[in-house]
Amino acid sequence: MAKRKSGDYFNFGRGLSIVFAIIPITSFLFGIVTRFKEKKYVAGILRLFTGWNIIYLLDLIFIISKGKITRLINC
Repeated sequence: MAKRKSGDYFNFGRGLSIVFAIIPITSFLFGIVTRFKEKKYVAGILRLFTGWNIIYLLDLIFIISKGKITRLINC
């Protein structure tokens, strides 16, 4: 069985994670769920209230360039 590459959104591959990051609604929802899954509640709440602006663009840039979302706030 081939080992699956881990991406940032629920261990999807990099290509599928990029597609999900490009679509605003999936980026918003997956971003919130991912923050709460990592037990970063403050970051999840901030994402919930500010997720449609600069955070969306930063997630998109990080997922394309690095293959994962870099955490700017470590809460």
